[in-house]
Amino acid sequence: MFDLIIIGAGPAGITASVYAARKKMNFLVITQDIGGQTAWSGDVENYTGYQFITGPDLVAKFEEHMRKYDIPVKENESVISLKKKGDVVYVKTSKSDYETRTAVIASGKKSKELNVPGEKEFKNKGLSYCATCDGPLFTAKVVAVIGGGNSAMDAALQLMRIAKHIYIINVAPELTGDAIMQEKVNAGSNVTLMNNTGVLAVLGEKMVTGIVIKRGARQENLSVQGVFVEIGLIPSSEFAQGLAKNQLGEIEVNCNNETNIPGIFAAGDVTDVYDKQIIIAAGEGAKASLSAFRYLIQHKF
Repeated sequence: MFDLIIIGAGPAGITASVYAARKKMNFLVITQDIGGQTAWSGDVENYTGYQFITGPDLVAKFEEHMRKYDIPVKENESVISLKKKGDVVYVKTSKSDYETRTAVIASGKKSKELNVPGEKEFKNKGLSYCATCDGPLFTAKVVAVIGGGNSAMDAALQLMRIAKHIYIINVAPELTGDAIMQEKVNAGSNVTLMNNTGVLAVLGEKMVTGIVIKRGARQENLSVQGVFVEIGLIPSSEFAQGLAKNQLGEIEVNCNNETNIPGIFAAGDVTDVYDKQIIIAAGEGAKASLSAFRYLIQHKF
Protein backbone atom coordinates (compact mmCIF):
# COMPACT_ATOMS: atom_id res chain seq x y z
CA MET A 1 0.00 0.00 0.00
CA PHE A 2 1.53 3.27 -1.14
CA ASP A 3 0.85 6.70 0.32
CA LEU A 4 0.83 8.13 -3.18
CA ILE A 5 1.05 7.01 -6.79
CA ILE A 6 1.94 9.62 -9.39
CA ILE A 7 0.85 8.84 -12.94
CA GLY A 8 3.05 10.50 -15.54
CA ALA A 9 6.55 11.99 -15.52
CA GLY A 10 6.29 15.19 -17.46
CA PRO A 11 6.90 18.53 -15.70
CA ALA A 12 3.84 18.05 -13.44
CA GLY A 13 4.60 14.47 -12.47
CA ILE A 14 8.31 15.05 -11.97
CA THR A 15 7.74 18.08 -9.76
CA ALA A 16 5.08 16.19 -7.79
CA SER A 17 7.59 13.39 -7.24
CA VAL A 18 10.28 15.76 -5.95
CA TYR A 19 7.85 17.22 -3.41
CA ALA A 20 6.68 13.75 -2.39
CA ALA A 21 10.30 12.70 -1.87
CA ARG A 22 10.97 15.75 0.28
CA LYS A 23 7.93 14.87 2.41
CA LYS A 24 9.32 11.33 2.85
CA MET A 25 6.16 9.79 1.46
CA ASN A 26 6.01 6.14 0.44
CA PHE A 27 5.25 6.69 -3.24
CA LEU A 28 5.73 5.45 -6.79
CA VAL A 29 5.82 7.10 -10.23
CA ILE A 30 4.25 5.18 -13.11
CA THR A 31 4.92 6.50 -16.60
CA GLN A 32 5.45 5.63 -20.23
CA ASP A 33 8.47 7.93 -20.47
CA ILE A 34 10.37 10.70 -18.71
CA GLY A 35 9.75 14.26 -19.82
CA GLY A 36 6.41 14.02 -21.58
CA GLN A 37 5.72 16.72 -24.14
CA THR A 38 8.76 18.70 -22.97
CA ALA A 39 10.97 16.09 -24.61
CA TRP A 40 9.29 16.93 -27.93
CA SER A 41 9.87 20.68 -27.61
CA GLY A 42 12.58 22.49 -29.54
CA ASP A 43 13.68 25.81 -28.09
CA VAL A 44 12.28 26.74 -24.66
CA GLU A 45 12.68 30.45 -23.99
CA ASN A 46 10.09 31.03 -21.25
CA TYR A 47 11.09 28.71 -18.40
CA THR A 48 12.24 30.80 -15.46
CA GLY A 49 15.97 30.56 -14.84
CA TYR A 50 16.79 29.56 -18.41
CA GLN A 51 16.84 32.31 -21.02
CA PHE A 52 17.26 29.53 -23.54
CA ILE A 53 17.26 25.74 -23.26
CA THR A 54 16.09 22.95 -25.53
CA GLY A 55 13.29 20.63 -24.49
CA PRO A 56 15.54 17.54 -24.25
CA ASP A 57 18.10 19.48 -22.20
CA LEU A 58 15.40 20.64 -19.79
CA VAL A 59 14.18 17.05 -19.44
CA ALA A 60 17.77 16.04 -18.62
CA LYS A 61 17.74 18.62 -15.82
CA PHE A 62 14.44 17.21 -14.55
CA GLU A 63 15.87 13.67 -14.56
CA GLU A 64 18.97 14.86 -12.71
CA HIS A 65 16.73 16.32 -10.01
CA MET A 66 14.82 13.04 -9.73
CA ARG A 67 18.03 11.02 -9.40
CA LYS A 68 19.13 13.23 -6.52
CA TYR A 69 16.18 11.93 -4.52
CA ASP A 70 16.40 8.36 -5.85
CA ILE A 71 12.75 8.51 -6.88
CA PRO A 72 11.14 5.11 -7.62
CA VAL A 73 9.91 5.04 -11.23
CA LYS A 74 8.15 2.35 -13.25
CA GLU A 75 8.91 3.30 -16.87
CA ASN A 76 7.32 1.95 -20.06
CA GLU A 77 4.19 1.15 -18.10
CA SER A 78 0.79 2.48 -19.16
CA VAL A 79 -2.16 2.88 -16.79
CA ILE A 80 -5.28 1.05 -17.91
CA SER A 81 -7.63 2.00 -15.09
CA LEU A 82 -7.78 4.01 -11.89
CA LYS A 83 -10.70 3.80 -9.49
CA LYS A 84 -11.38 4.31 -5.81
CA LYS A 85 -13.24 1.93 -3.50
CA GLY A 86 -13.52 2.86 0.16
CA ASP A 87 -10.23 4.43 1.22
CA VAL A 88 -8.16 2.68 -1.44
CA VAL A 89 -7.29 3.84 -4.94
CA TYR A 90 -6.72 0.89 -7.27
CA VAL A 91 -4.36 1.42 -10.20
CA LYS A 92 -4.17 -1.21 -12.93
CA THR A 93 -1.37 -0.94 -15.49
CA SER A 94 -0.18 -2.90 -18.50
CA LYS A 95 2.19 -4.79 -16.20
CA SER A 96 0.80 -4.91 -12.67
CA ASP A 97 -1.79 -3.81 -10.10
CA TYR A 98 -1.15 -1.30 -7.33
CA GLU A 99 -2.97 0.07 -4.29
CA THR A 100 -2.53 3.53 -2.81
CA ARG A 101 -4.14 5.97 -0.38
CA THR A 102 -3.85 8.91 -2.80
CA ALA A 103 -3.05 9.49 -6.46
CA VAL A 104 -1.86 12.39 -8.57
CA ILE A 105 -2.82 12.10 -12.23
CA ALA A 106 -0.25 13.97 -14.32
CA SER A 107 -0.56 11.98 -17.52
CA GLY A 108 -0.51 14.99 -19.84
CA LYS A 109 -1.78 14.95 -23.39
CA LYS A 110 -1.19 12.99 -26.59
CA SER A 111 -1.22 14.03 -30.22
CA LYS A 112 -4.46 14.30 -32.15
CA GLU A 113 -4.59 12.31 -35.35
CA LEU A 114 -5.73 13.49 -38.78
CA ASN A 115 -7.93 10.44 -39.26
CA VAL A 116 -7.39 10.42 -43.02
CA PRO A 117 -6.45 7.56 -45.38
CA GLY A 118 -2.75 6.73 -45.28
CA GLU A 119 -2.07 8.18 -41.82
CA LYS A 120 -1.80 4.88 -39.97
CA GLU A 121 -0.08 3.14 -42.89
CA PHE A 122 2.74 5.68 -43.07
CA LYS A 123 3.24 6.35 -39.36
CA ASN A 124 7.01 6.19 -38.79
CA LYS A 125 7.41 5.80 -42.55
CA GLY A 126 7.64 9.49 -43.25
CA LEU A 127 4.75 10.55 -41.02
CA SER A 128 5.59 11.75 -37.52
CA TYR A 129 4.02 13.47 -34.53
CA CYS A 130 7.34 14.72 -33.12
CA ALA A 131 9.67 17.11 -34.95
CA THR A 132 12.16 17.03 -32.10
CA CYS A 133 12.38 13.24 -32.27
CA ASP A 134 12.36 12.73 -36.04
CA GLY A 135 13.33 16.07 -37.62
CA PRO A 136 16.97 15.11 -38.32
CA LEU A 137 15.73 12.23 -40.50
CA PHE A 138 14.42 14.78 -42.99
CA THR A 139 17.60 16.71 -43.66
CA ALA A 140 17.42 18.49 -47.04
CA LYS A 141 13.96 17.05 -47.74
CA VAL A 142 10.62 18.70 -48.49
CA VAL A 143 8.13 18.29 -45.65
CA ALA A 144 4.65 19.37 -44.58
CA VAL A 145 3.69 20.53 -41.11
CA ILE A 146 -0.03 20.13 -40.50
CA GLY A 147 -1.49 22.69 -38.08
CA GLY A 148 -1.41 26.37 -37.20
CA GLY A 149 -0.96 26.60 -33.43
CA ASN A 150 2.09 26.65 -31.16
CA SER A 151 2.86 22.97 -31.75
CA ALA A 152 2.98 23.54 -35.50
CA MET A 153 5.04 26.72 -35.11
CA ASP A 154 7.54 24.92 -32.89
CA ALA A 155 7.85 22.07 -35.40
CA ALA A 156 8.31 24.49 -38.29
CA LEU A 157 11.00 26.45 -36.44
CA GLN A 158 12.94 23.27 -35.80
CA LEU A 159 12.56 22.02 -39.37
CA MET A 160 13.58 25.34 -40.92
CA ARG A 161 17.16 24.52 -39.93
CA ILE A 162 16.99 20.99 -41.30
CA ALA A 163 14.59 20.58 -44.21
CA LYS A 164 14.95 21.89 -47.74
CA HIS A 165 11.43 23.34 -47.72
CA ILE A 166 8.46 23.33 -45.37
CA TYR A 167 4.78 23.65 -46.27
CA ILE A 168 2.59 24.68 -43.34
CA ILE A 169 -0.90 23.31 -44.00
CA ASN A 170 -3.38 25.18 -41.83
CA VAL A 171 -7.11 24.50 -42.05
CA ALA A 172 -7.94 27.84 -40.36
CA PRO A 173 -7.89 31.27 -42.09
CA GLU A 174 -4.91 32.40 -39.99
CA LEU A 175 -2.19 30.97 -37.76
CA THR A 176 -3.08 30.84 -34.07
CA GLY A 177 0.39 30.34 -32.52
CA ASP A 178 2.14 32.96 -30.39
CA ALA A 179 2.93 36.15 -32.30
CA ILE A 180 6.70 35.91 -31.80
CA MET A 181 6.70 32.35 -33.15
CA GLN A 182 4.63 33.42 -36.15
CA GLU A 183 7.11 36.20 -36.89
CA LYS A 184 10.03 33.78 -36.90
CA VAL A 185 8.18 31.31 -39.12
CA ASN A 186 7.05 34.00 -41.58
CA ALA A 187 10.64 35.21 -41.82
CA GLY A 188 11.82 31.79 -42.96
CA SER A 189 13.04 31.72 -46.56
CA ASN A 190 12.19 28.03 -46.93
CA VAL A 191 8.60 28.17 -45.64
CA THR A 192 5.33 28.28 -47.58
CA LEU A 193 2.16 28.97 -45.58
CA MET A 194 -1.09 27.53 -46.90
CA ASN A 195 -4.09 28.73 -44.86
CA ASN A 196 -7.66 27.54 -45.44
CA THR A 197 -6.21 24.22 -46.53
CA GLY A 198 -7.23 20.76 -45.38
CA VAL A 199 -5.53 17.38 -45.70
CA LEU A 200 -7.58 14.62 -47.31
CA ALA A 201 -5.03 11.80 -47.48
CA VAL A 202 -1.40 10.82 -47.05
CA LEU A 203 0.20 9.27 -50.13
CA GLY A 204 3.11 6.91 -50.51
CA GLU A 205 4.50 3.54 -51.44
CA LYS A 206 7.02 2.24 -48.93
CA MET A 207 7.47 5.78 -47.58
CA VAL A 208 5.51 9.03 -47.76
CA THR A 209 5.56 10.65 -51.19
CA GLY A 210 2.92 13.34 -50.77
CA ILE A 211 -0.42 14.49 -49.39
CA VAL A 212 -3.79 15.29 -50.94
CA ILE A 213 -4.90 18.79 -49.97
CA LYS A 214 -8.06 20.79 -50.53
CA ARG A 215 -8.06 24.58 -50.88
CA GLY A 216 -11.59 25.85 -51.29
CA ALA A 217 -13.15 23.71 -54.01
CA ARG A 218 -9.78 22.79 -55.49
CA GLN A 219 -8.13 19.47 -54.70
CA GLU A 220 -4.48 18.76 -55.51
CA ASN A 221 -1.55 16.53 -54.69
CA LEU A 222 1.42 18.09 -52.92
CA SER A 223 4.72 16.29 -53.24
CA VAL A 224 6.50 15.94 -49.85
CA GLN A 225 8.82 13.40 -48.30
CA GLY A 226 7.73 13.95 -44.74
CA VAL A 227 4.56 14.85 -42.84
CA PHE A 228 4.50 16.23 -39.29
CA VAL A 229 1.04 16.16 -37.71
CA GLU A 230 0.76 19.07 -35.26
CA ILE A 231 -2.99 19.70 -34.97
CA GLY A 232 -3.20 19.73 -31.21
CA LEU A 233 -3.41 17.39 -28.28
CA ILE A 234 -6.02 15.44 -26.34
CA PRO A 235 -5.82 14.68 -22.60
CA SER A 236 -4.67 11.20 -21.55
CA SER A 237 -7.52 10.78 -19.11
CA GLU A 238 -9.50 7.85 -20.48
CA PHE A 239 -8.31 5.50 -17.70
CA ALA A 240 -9.60 7.73 -14.88
CA GLN A 241 -12.95 6.27 -13.90
CA GLY A 242 -15.60 8.37 -12.17
CA LEU A 243 -13.71 11.66 -12.40
CA ALA A 244 -15.48 14.80 -13.57
CA LYS A 245 -14.17 16.01 -16.94
CA ASN A 246 -15.01 18.91 -19.23
CA GLN A 247 -16.12 18.64 -22.85
CA LEU A 248 -12.49 18.28 -23.95
CA GLY A 249 -11.91 15.30 -21.67
CA GLU A 250 -9.74 17.33 -19.29
CA ILE A 251 -10.01 16.41 -15.61
CA GLU A 252 -11.69 19.16 -13.62
CA VAL A 253 -9.75 20.37 -10.58
CA ASN A 254 -10.05 23.17 -8.06
CA CYS A 255 -7.25 25.49 -6.94
CA ASN A 256 -5.90 22.74 -4.65
CA ASN A 257 -5.76 20.26 -7.56
CA GLU A 258 -8.54 18.22 -5.99
CA THR A 259 -10.84 16.24 -8.29
CA ASN A 260 -14.43 15.36 -7.47
CA ILE A 261 -13.17 12.19 -5.75
CA PRO A 262 -11.40 12.78 -2.40
CA GLY A 263 -7.83 11.50 -2.40
CA ILE A 264 -7.43 11.73 -6.16
CA PHE A 265 -5.63 14.81 -7.45
CA ALA A 266 -4.61 15.92 -10.94
CA ALA A 267 -2.08 18.34 -12.35
CA GLY A 268 -0.73 19.71 -15.62
CA ASP A 269 -2.05 19.44 -19.14
CA VAL A 270 -4.44 16.58 -18.37
CA THR A 271 -6.51 19.04 -16.29
CA ASP A 272 -8.69 22.02 -17.15
CA VAL A 273 -6.02 24.47 -15.93
CA TYR A 274 -6.26 27.50 -18.20
CA ASP A 275 -2.89 27.53 -19.98
CA LYS A 276 -0.72 24.61 -21.05
CA GLN A 277 2.84 25.65 -20.29
CA ILE A 278 5.82 23.75 -18.85
CA ILE A 279 6.20 26.12 -15.92
CA ILE A 280 2.47 26.02 -15.10
CA ALA A 281 2.46 22.21 -15.19
CA ALA A 282 5.44 22.12 -12.82
CA GLY A 283 3.74 24.45 -10.37
CA GLU A 284 0.52 22.47 -10.53
CA GLY A 285 2.47 19.28 -9.83
CA ALA A 286 3.95 20.80 -6.69
CA LYS A 287 0.50 21.87 -5.50
CA ALA A 288 -1.03 18.46 -6.19
CA SER A 289 1.67 16.63 -4.24
CA LEU A 290 1.34 18.98 -1.28
CA SER A 291 -2.45 18.56 -1.37
CA ALA A 292 -2.04 14.76 -1.33
CA PHE A 293 0.28 15.03 1.68
CA ARG A 294 -2.22 17.27 3.47
CA TYR A 295 -5.00 14.79 2.73
CA LEU A 296 -2.97 11.93 4.23
CA ILE A 297 -2.21 13.69 7.49
CA GLN A 298 -5.82 14.83 7.89
CA HIS A 299 -7.41 11.39 7.43
CA LYS A 300 -7.43 8.19 9.45
CA PHE A 301 -6.97 4.94 7.55
